[in-house]
Amino acid sequence: MWQSCSNFAAKIVIMKMLKKINNLLALPLLPITRNPLFFVMMFILGTVCTYAVLPERRGAQVYEFWWQELFVDVYVVCALLALIPERFRRWVRLVLYVIFYAIAIVDVYCFVKFDSTLTPTMLLLVGETNSGEASEFFRSYFSWDLLSGRLGWVLLVLLVNLIIGGFLAWRSHIRKKREQDDEGILKGMFSASRSCCLSTTLVPFLSLAVTVFFIYCLTACWDNKRAEHRLMSYDNIGDVEHELTEVKTRANLYLPIYRFAFSVYANHLTSKQVTRLIDGIKEAKVDSCSFTSPNIVLVIGESYNRHHSQLYGYEKATAPRQLEREQKGELIKMEDAVSSWNLTSYVFKQMFSMYAVGDKDEWCDYPLFPELFRDAGYHVTFITNQFLPQAKEEVYDFSGGFFLNNKELSSAMFDTRNESLHDYDDGVLSDYDRLRKANKEHNLIILHLKGQHVHYASRVPKNQKHFTLNDYQRKGFTKKERQVMADYDNALLYNDSIMDEIVKRFEDDDAIVIYVPDHGEECYGGDVHFFGRMHSTEITARLAHEEFDIPMWFWFSERYREAHPDIVEKLRNASTLRYMIDALPHTLLRLAGIHTKWYRSRLDILSDDYDDERPRILKLTTDYDKLGSQGVK
Repeated sequence: MWQSCSNFAAKIVIMKMLKKINNLLALPLLPITRNPLFFVMMFILGTVCTYAVLPERRGAQVYEFWWQELFVDVYVVCALLALIPERFRRWVRLVLYVIFYAIAIVDVYCFVKFDSTLTPTMLLLVGETNSGEASEFFRSYFSWDLLSGRLGWVLLVLLVNLIIGGFLAWRSHIRKKREQDDEGILKGMFSASRSCCLSTTLVPFLSLAVTVFFIYCLTACWDNKRAEHRLMSYDNIGDVEHELTEVKTRANLYLPIYRFAFSVYANHLTSKQVTRLIDGIKEAKVDSCSFTSPNIVLVIGESYNRHHSQLYGYEKATAPRQLEREQKGELIKMEDAVSSWNLTSYVFKQMFSMYAVGDKDEWCDYPLFPELFRDAGYHVTFITNQFLPQAKEEVYDFSGGFFLNNKELSSAMFDTRNESLHDYDDGVLSDYDRLRKANKEHNLIILHLKGQHVHYASRVPKNQKHFTLNDYQRKGFTKKERQVMADYDNALLYNDSIMDEIVKRFEDDDAIVIYVPDHGEECYGGDVHFFGRMHSTEITARLAHEEFDIPMWFWFSERYREAHPDIVEKLRNASTLRYMIDALPHTLLRLAGIHTKWYRSRLDILSDDYDDERPRILKLTTDYDKLGSQGVK
């Protein structure tokens, strides 16, 4: 009997040792074994969401390493859950279920209804929506046919999750009840021993398989993980935008929860700059104003390469109306104007702020020039065909327009604004014709065109296209590339017609019209097979020539030329000076006759104190005038 007891005790010790070894080997499995349903359903939800927002266009593809990264993400979340005691874990899991499903439903719904997943602008609009507006929105945009489409996929996953979860909870309850009735303690120990031996046999292989698979998946998605971390580590929205222009290395926010987190993060960054701008409203004070120029019209274009303008000697007739007005003496062009950035949002921030490159602090620590005009007594109109909040807004437009669309800042800058965007820039003309009745005796009118933004072919009505690919006989370039050249020049020609219509509206007024685009644009310059902008490329002379050289000109009505011959003459003499458009607000104040501490004569091209030797620093890194001309053709 003593020997029997000793054998039993030895078995107990062996069982305990096996259990410890088994527990150690089972560690890689714990995230899954402690959260089996959560692990499976979240992987399925992620898969469905990945494909539910795949655009219905030819060539559209999902993120290459989506399933590897999804495994890593779900596994890590389950690993964190496994560390929580069971009595708390079930509640934390429930909260995560609610969050992940809710965000997934909203994200896919937005894609189905607005052709856009969650964006910072969309989140901002939701935050500004009251209960009544939300109810009206729901009635307007929700319909039962949504359930049969992509949104229905997500809801089906949720339904399956609820059914399986309910069944497992019921089975667990039954099992516990049976265990309470079980009186065979030794039988239970034997059963546990047998189970332990079986697990000990399988656990090493399963643990090794999970570990190896996790390492493989993490290796596959590591670059994207680094990019996601980098994206969410910046302290201002401009750097975030610049990161997203790095096409090859930017983060792929492939899950709804990531897009939601980024939207929250982007809104947080912009709110900090908005707060500083709002605090500066009270500093936007004017000492006096002579209203030198009763009507100042600032037209901001988009993506205009100066070397594609007929006004600057381009061989194609892309600006015949501007050229005609110059020949009549009505228009004066700046020969050497450059943009400080090749990103619209950066340009807008610097162009609207009294900040200039090289100043201390940041752009948001200075007043915005329209605030000074309003304080001086000008009626300020802002009509934009790009910077209005909308669900499908890209982060680039969000970054460039967030301070223009903030209600408090907008009311401080503008008296009149448009409320809708248009496919073509003739919509800007229609908006102005509708709103011009609000004009006063003294007006600052800012018109922001879509110009040649992104897809050139879409910027011109079909019946106004003039150039074809056959007009570009350039060796080494494909038909597709030559078609892009034609599309770009057609967009410039259309822009010329829009600008001429704008000028016509002020021919009978005492008015000056200023045209300046935000930056240039690559369009197969020289032998380079590229169009758009090379955001990730080091700034070379060739790149600066294409992306930072811009057209800029001043047009004067006959009444203005008669009333202000001195200004016309000063601009004519200044037309050959070096210029960077971050200094434009100071010239605008001079044209208006506004006296304020924020005006600096060394930045005003009309002033005798203008600093023609001021370094023109591109992207805060490169001196434009030290690049030379190497590589420029």
